[in-house]
Amino acid sequence: MPTVVTINRPDVVQLIETAAQKLTNGNKTELIAKAVRSLLDSQARGGPLFGAHAGSVQTARGVDLTAPSFSDMPDAQTGRELLR
Repeated sequence: MPTVVTINRPDVVQLIETAAQKLTNGNKTELIAKAVRSLLDSQARGGPLFGAHAGSVQTARGVDLTAPSFSDMPDAQTGRELLR
């Protein structure tokens, strides 16, 4: 497993150094670790069930998406027999 990562782009090097000074007291390794952890956490599944953004699903007033679909008990639970 490699222990060294080389970054040659001057703009990226400057960005890392600036962020390291502000966020980790100059520790560039810890800065990169925090950045990668944050990126992985942002990709983890979580949040609303219906779409990527809060409010992406609109329902009529009074509709509860977690309420049972049927108001009557199923015949299997009541013991009633169906005549066919």
